[in-house]
Amino acid sequence: MSEPIIRNGGIIDKFIGDGIMAFWAPPFVPVQEHATRACFAALDQLDVLAEFQKAVPDLIGVRTAPRIRFRIGLASGDVVIGNIGSDNFKGYTVMGDTVNLSSRLESGGKQYGVRILISEQTYQMAADAIDVREIDSIRVMGKTEPARVYELLGRRGAIDATRTSLRDRYQEGLAHYRAARWEAAEQAFQHCLTIDPADVPSRLFAERSAHFRSAPPDATWDGVWTLTHK
Repeated sequence: MSEPIIRNGGIIDKFIGDGIMAFWAPPFVPVQEHATRACFAALDQLDVLAEFQKAVPDLIGVRTAPRIRFRIGLASGDVVIGNIGSDNFKGYTVMGDTVNLSSRLESGGKQYGVRILISEQTYQMAADAIDVREIDSIRVMGKTEPARVYELLGRRGAIDATRTSLRDRYQEGLAHYRAARWEAAEQAFQHCLTIDPADVPSRLFAERSAHFRSAPPDATWDGVWTLTHK
């Protein structure tokens, strides 16, 4: 997982248990390339994972190997960067709300069943190079401002027709959902499940739409979902 980060100009900050924290910043990468290179690294990691998964049976000597998965959260924005610490110890690292958001997106990916969840600013900065699916508008723990989040699907023009159809139908459902057209939203998300029965976001929104159809939210509802777990 380290090699795709380095190959795409990223800096590995630290290993945290079974996770990797990395960042893209000047002078290592031009400002206009930060988000695109981070997205490409994440997609390359998916390819590496698929290759590694095939090799696991030989590596551990069993015919039925465990299924290995990962999640990635990407966020773009202002950070404090440099040699941070005390007179006794300093480390070159990044700190700030953007770093915290990327961590929340990584964990949020579990709730939505997606492997790579990116922030709206990351999407906007890399939009010419990637294909995405808007997943939801959320509030992360500790924040009051909503943030739209996106599933990174692939490089621009590289996703197949089935994935494109699922994304387009999902976007229709999301528009109905935000306009409180619950029946139309549920129908759209159910249609998504005929395209991909295992699609977790579609199942999640179909369930939400069905719930709101029978128990509509009050007038203060703004379509934003609050994440209650870090």
